[in-house]
Amino acid sequence: MTRRASVIGVLTAGGDCPGLNACIRGVVGRAVIEHDVEVVGIRNGWEGLMHGHTLPLSRDSVRGIIGRGGTFLGTSRTDPYVHGDGYESVRRTIESNGIEALIVIGGDGALRSALRLAEEGLPVVGVPKTIDNDISATDVTFGFDTAVPIATEAIDRIATTAESHNRVMLVEVMGRTKGWIATYAGIAAGADAILVPEEDVEIEEVARVLLTRHRHGHTYSIVVVAEGVRLPAGVGGGVAMHGLDAFGFERLGGVAYQLVPLIEELTGFETRVTARAPAARRHAVGGRPRPRHPVRGGSSRSRRGRAVRGDGGAARHADGGRAARRRVRADPGRRPGAVRCRAHLLRMSRAAVGPGQRAA
Repeated sequence: MTRRASVIGVLTAGGDCPGLNACIRGVVGRAVIEHDVEVVGIRNGWEGLMHGHTLPLSRDSVRGIIGRGGTFLGTSRTDPYVHGDGYESVRRTIESNGIEALIVIGGDGALRSALRLAEEGLPVVGVPKTIDNDISATDVTFGFDTAVPIATEAIDRIATTAESHNRVMLVEVMGRTKGWIATYAGIAAGADAILVPEEDVEIEEVARVLLTRHRHGHTYSIVVVAEGVRLPAGVGGGVAMHGLDAFGFERLGGVAYQLVPLIEELTGFETRVTARAPAARRHAVGGRPRPRHPVRGGSSRSRRGRAVRGDGGAARHADGGRAARRRVRADPGRRPGAVRCRAHLLRMSRAAVGPGQRAA
């Protein structure tokens, strides 16, 4: 029989995204009201846990935050295993506040560190949040549902410019290792080609589709490119514009610019780039989240409240779902976060709308 924690900590780490405040509110509501468990808020992510920046959270502390973007606790790119000595870096804060379990709301980098803390004996629950939707064993992450409509609207607006000037427009969107945003937004906006990191880029096939469209009287085309796309050997790859971030990942951006001369050479069409990745992130992480995020933040709070036990178990993803975990156990090689589609969905598009026709 496991012992219920009497004091839990909650933090948001890494980049911010819509729905974080709803998650915090859900944790506090379940823990304080229904289980009489004390909740300690940790300011500025792992940095606060390393330096002892905490505050008590009550039901009054989280009133009115459900519809706000960002995180009222603050966040940072600091990591205890990159910028400190791992568990020893946070031990003092944990012990001085009597924290018996920790809820980490974060992306892939933050949840890796959460897992390592769990392996060192601290009970941890991981809540997956990222607009990229690239967390393993998770169906949908917080942030994704807001990012897709914003990227879709951006592509729609670019399409009118492309049509006016008879150009091929490359729209670069977020997606370091997974092409979920590119795929969903590209399909929704009727893009003519979609390039994602999971699949090899076939430049000749992309050019063939663009040429076919032009032969059928369509003098413009839209190609959506995820920022993490890797080009064939000898051409280059995703561009690390600013070295590495705090988690050791490349700061990607600019791969679409490498595609411009290739497409122009193969098609003869004027090609321009609109890098929507930075703008999409700015707009997707700020402002009011889409309704689904507050709903998920509130409805899943019961699972988070019950998941915190004093058994020292491994970190779990609160919104991964039992079905996702069963799929992973049944097939250890399965990658739930992967986009299961062709890199640019060309065959699917042609089958659906016919050669040379633009999707509605």
